[in-house]
Parts: sequence; structure tokens; C-alpha cells
Amino acid sequence: MYGVREKKVKMKKKDLWQAVKFTLFSASAGLIQVISYTLLHEVCGLTDYWLSYVPSLVLSVLWNFTFNRKYTFRSDASLPRSMALVALYYLVFTPLSAWWGTALDNAGMSHWLVEALNMLINFVTEYFYQRLVVYRGTIDTNKEAVKQSEKD
Repeated sequence: MYGVREKKVKMKKKDLWQAVKFTLFSASAGLIQVISYTLLHEVCGLTDYWLSYVPSLVLSVLWNFTFNRKYTFRSDASLPRSMALVALYYLVFTPLSAWWGTALDNAGMSHWLVEALNMLINFVTEYFYQRLVVYRGTIDTNKEAVKQSEKD
């Protein structure tokens, strides 16, 4: 049986591991975003920032959502509900980031620096949004998480 102190230590380790997994999946999604952005901007010649940014963001979001739902937050929350909540986040984030990204790009800031800043802002805000809104109350409720907790 765990004491209060042991439970707190275990929760801190679990939260840290969750943040590490989110970071790693976000890095892989970031790679997808950079590759698709590069193809659209450099190869296809879509020089307006938002024309390359929005499709690359969508690809990144789909990848990140899929893996974080299953492996990071290990949630059995309703898939349509979870996707709708993530879509709400992006209904706000996408136009704002495309707007300020275009403004910064037009002001002469490197489009690569703008892309990096948008990815960093997205990474931080999305983690907290998913943890505190999308998967609130359903973290570690999928079959794998339940099996693991039974072993512990």
C-alpha cells in the first residue's frame, strides 16, 4: 500500500513521463509539419505564408491527436467529442497564427522563424488544452492504462 508521499512521487513521475511523451509526439508532428510546409512553400511555390502553413498544420494536428490520445493521455474519451474539442482549439489558433504569421512574414521576418514560433506557441498551449480540457477526467482510462494500473 502506498503512503501519501509515495503517491505524490508516483504522480509526479507519471506527469513528467506524460509531458515527455507529448513532447516526443509533438516533435514527430513538427517534423511532418516542416516537411509538408517545405514541400508546399519551396517545391510547389506557395509563397503566401498561410497557403503553406494551414495544410501543414492540419497534417501535424491529425498525427499528434492520434498518438497523444492513445499513448500520452491514454484516454477512452469519446473520439468525436475529443476531435470536436481539438477542432475548437484550432478554430481559434489557426486563424490567429495564420494572421500573425502572415503579418510577421510581410514585415520581413524569416518565414522559417515565424513557423518555429508558431510551432512553439502551439506546442505549449495545446498540451495544456488537451490535458485540462480535452482529456480532463479521462486520462489513463483506455484498456492499456487500466491493465497497467491493475498490475501496479
